Amino acid sequence: MVKMNVCLMILLMVMSLALGFSSAVDFRWRKGGGFSGRFTRGAGGSSVVFPVHGNVYPLGYYNVTINIGQPPRPYYLDLDTGSDLTWLQCDAPCVRCLEAPHPLYQPSNDLIPCSDPLCKAMHMNGNHRYEAQEQCDYEVEYADGGSSLGVLVRDVFSLNYTEGLRLTPRLALGCGYDQIPGASSHHPLDGVLGLGRGKVSILSQLHSQGHVKNVIGHCLSSLGGGILFFGDDLYDSSRVSWTSMSRENSKHYSPAMGGELLFGGRTTGLKNLLTIFDSGSSYTYFNSKAYQAVTYLLKRELSGKPLKEARDDHTLPLCWQGRRPFMNIEEVKKYFKPLALSFKTGWRSKTLFEIPPEAYLIISRKGNVCLGILNGTEIGLQNMNLIGDISMQDQMIIYDNEKQSIGWIPADCDELASLQASAAQVYEY
Repeated sequence: MVKMNVCLMILLMVMSLALGFSSAVDFRWRKGGGFSGRFTRGAGGSSVVFPVHGNVYPLGYYNVTINIGQPPRPYYLDLDTGSDLTWLQCDAPCVRCLEAPHPLYQPSNDLIPCSDPLCKAMHMNGNHRYEAQEQCDYEVEYADGGSSLGVLVRDVFSLNYTEGLRLTPRLALGCGYDQIPGASSHHPLDGVLGLGRGKVSILSQLHSQGHVKNVIGHCLSSLGGGILFFGDDLYDSSRVSWTSMSRENSKHYSPAMGGELLFGGRTTGLKNLLTIFDSGSSYTYFNSKAYQAVTYLLKRELSGKPLKEARDDHTLPLCWQGRRPFMNIEEVKKYFKPLALSFKTGWRSKTLFEIPPEAYLIISRKGNVCLGILNGTEIGLQNMNLIGDISMQDQMIIYDNEKQSIGWIPADCDELASLQASAAQVYEY
């Protein structure tokens, strides 16, 4: 116990000195020497923080490691704020499973019956027919054509509060015995961490059991990695840009008012865009009209610049090459103007979600610069516009289900991930 306290004191002092702030319970981050936010540790330790691994390109996903079962075993779960159900590829036995980094999940005997409130919440449309009353069957489908079929079970999740206390709740998850890969699923995965607004999401279950507030957030670094957190004691709400969540589109994290698309600080004339924040999507998707407007404006802006379309680079639908291969976005972002989505927050007030060039461009393996905004209408998203991981990098994105608000704040997500990793090492003593 003495050893842990000494290490903790040293770590907090080092963090405080490194971040230029005197209090041992307040952590600050800085980005670009301008904005200074606050990363606080609540006295009650009511938040749960996970290190995030992955990147937008070339991996194309972000995931977290969660220990599930008795005894607990690690599983890599893809982050998905666009869906509710958490599921694992499961040996039930498995009819059709994808490549996985770990052995298939061995399900617990705690089957969830169809009479359970969580099962009923999953099938609120009333069209589901139960094959057996003693089990709750599920099927989830994703925008990229992927799906998972299985049954709901309960098992133990091994989690840690920010101040080190262990949390071992029994939570519902899917035992997926039949998976179909999606068009964008090209990596081994154990399953999906459903972080949506529904009652079956892990966050909603933890909140209903009194473990955390109904708030989730993530900070994804453009360098790779980041953090995911449950709870509201890791940020200063007064420094966050907020917009209300839609009550009509209650399945997704969507602003109540449609967004207005700006290019280079000027309106494109496109307004009332239905927008969804979706961490399960690596790239951002605009509807056909918005996508065509952006590509037209970009091509017009690049006319006369030392860039030409790289038609032989199929990394993404639209790429440009320079006189020589680019090494990073810094070399080329000067040729591209920033985008933004403006959301009304009152009669005259608006909140701006900025998308600078580095939040919509990647550098391909060929050294070309490619547009990380795709045409969502072409893949069946109809009129929806998804803000994907690429456009949420280097920002803390907060989904406050208690206040029905979505917020964002610029942050050094790489530094936050390093702080979280250092704190985790201390609590291992």
